[in-house]
Amino acid sequence: MTETIYISIDDTDTLTGPRGTGKLARMIADAVAADYPVFGVTRHQLYVHPDIPYTSHNSNAVIHVEADGDEAMDRLFSMAEDVMLGDFLEGSDPGLAVASDSQISPSLVVYGQDAKCTVLNQERARTLAKNLHIRLKGLGGTEDGVIGAMAGLGLAFAKNDGRYLQIGDIRKILGSCSVERLFTEGIDEVWSLNGKKFSSGTVVFRPEKPPRPSPVCGKTVIFVKEEADILMEDKRD
Repeated sequence: MTETIYISIDDTDTLTGPRGTGKLARMIADAVAADYPVFGVTRHQLYVHPDIPYTSHNSNAVIHVEADGDEAMDRLFSMAEDVMLGDFLEGSDPGLAVASDSQISPSLVVYGQDAKCTVLNQERARTLAKNLHIRLKGLGGTEDGVIGAMAGLGLAFAKNDGRYLQIGDIRKILGSCSVERLFTEGIDEVWSLNGKKFSSGTVVFRPEKPPRPSPVCGKTVIFVKEEADILMEDKRD
């Protein structure tokens, strides 16, 4: 039975660099997709605190790959490492972690949750990786990226955190789109924040950015505002 293998990366960018971690994750996904099915790429927000060095947002990214076995994990780790080293930004502190569903324990899920509200360290990340036999490596600088890379594994596995940077052909959608088309692109459900579920209609997105659905309880969900709510907000402003 095919598992999901997660490629998690963190601390790969700089404030003045030409690209962010999300773009690098999509580059890795494109490289991997030549040999393995890629389900999507998620972004996960981590703790923002004065004691944590980060660039602009302190987020990591995870590529979800449909494969299984140690050989596949070895190859995926090597492919991701090659892309990351080939586009290394001086001043970054990248970390890379790769694990399958069967390796991710409750302790790793809790570690990921802690990374959203607590200052963690490399020792805990590396000890956890060693005990769970997870492939983890720092690829330059202080190697602090191993902290967030491990957190990304637990957060992505839970499928209840973050946003999808890439899934299906969602990045080709700019401007407006029918709800029906969203379903064909891998979106499971469309909801308003007020609890209304949509099965038809038109959704308007910002023209310069594609939609970013959320993993919610294992489903891929897009949250929208109804036109009446937007008009009401405009009146209050």
